[in-house]
Amino acid sequence: MAVAIEFAKSPAEVLRVGPGFSLAGVDPDSTPGYPGAKADGKALLEAQDAQMAELQEKLFAQGRFGSPKRLLLILQAMDTAGKGGIVSHVVGAMDVQGVQVSAFKAPTDEEKSHDFLWRIEKQSPAAGMVGVFDRSHYEDVLIHRVHGWADDSELERRYAAINDFEARLADQGTTIVKVMLNISKDEQKERLVARLDDPSKHWKYSSGDLAERAFWDDYMDAYGVAFEKTSTDTAPWHVVPANKKWYARIAVQQLLLDALEGLQLDWPKAEFDVAAERALVVAS
Repeated sequence: MAVAIEFAKSPAEVLRVGPGFSLAGVDPDSTPGYPGAKADGKALLEAQDAQMAELQEKLFAQGRFGSPKRLLLILQAMDTAGKGGIVSHVVGAMDVQGVQVSAFKAPTDEEKSHDFLWRIEKQSPAAGMVGVFDRSHYEDVLIHRVHGWADDSELERRYAAINDFEARLADQGTTIVKVMLNISKDEQKERLVARLDDPSKHWKYSSGDLAERAFWDDYMDAYGVAFEKTSTDTAPWHVVPANKKWYARIAVQQLLLDALEGLQLDWPKAEFDVAAERALVVAS
């Protein structure tokens, strides 16, 4: 079997939002850090599934034995960018008992009666778990900014509250991986048309997708401000070019692998006499 082509440069390095970052400077068709083609990327995705599964199982096992470590993947993007594909093709390699996926739609009346972080905090991953936010608390500084549902002072309060919230999560043992899947406006059009041309995809389409598309430039500006205000050392943003789905998937997979490896995970030591228990089992 051929050896899968790996990243030449870490996505955690080349995709990270730092000082002076400009979303307009990111080519959604590009494949930063990866020298291979589509077939190579697909092979890499499959080749690293087992490693992903093992690391996640170690995390889950350690959580059962008192470790506070946990992982949170935050996915933000314009419609059709591929968040669902990341969940299916990347996170799908993990054991479902150790994964919690939360999709945040428009808030309910009850949720609106609380601060915007109330419904988010309830879904934060427990020790040993991998949490995935399909959209997140960032909606409250994106769509609310675009449509003027929050004034400047309230938006500033929310940026600060988000940073405080993520710092608290980190203090509790959460490693946060924040990803914006970046597609072009033309690519979104192609994907929306493809949904309408395929009866099996009609359920994914909403006229609201078209309505929000009209505010594309405003959303790009809102993302830029959010990156500037909330890409911190504790929880940096990573902007993943996503016109090529295969690249977006291996980039997010590598970000998760790097995060899990950084936790220095190992199997928890047995809290019983293994030899004695084995002898009892053999004799049973």
